[in-house]
Amino acid sequence: MKIRVVSSREEIFTLNPNERIVHLAFRPSNKDIFGLVETCPKVEVIQLPKSYMRTVSKSIEMFLQMQRIQLIEGDVWGHRKDINEYYSIPTSVIENIKEMKIEGKPTEEIKKKVVSESKLNPGMVAYILTKEAPA
Repeated sequence: MKIRVVSSREEIFTLNPNERIVHLAFRPSNKDIFGLVETCPKVEVIQLPKSYMRTVSKSIEMFLQMQRIQLIEGDVWGHRKDINEYYSIPTSVIENIKEMKIEGKPTEEIKKKVVSESKLNPGMVAYILTKEAPA
């Protein structure tokens, strides 16, 4: 599973329209988020660093809800944009989640364990639980 890292507003309009998970590494304005949704109609998740989450307007939160787009707080730890424009979630993490689901562990327990073992935030783990490892 890959997260497209966007580090500037100019980059939004060059994105592949099939992007599903996007991490905005800059403080987006309402216009930037509208532009992202317009450029990438298949987007399912927009991830923002914690400090930027507080500046997102209620109207944008409502707009994203209506579009069924999740707004998740989180970072892409140790990612170098100059090397790769995508941050890859390790396959081992996804396999681990699938195994725990097969074992019948509760969602909250899986989330807690994966968050402590990997550098993923709870919101992203919840998304992976529903998308990559359905029950």
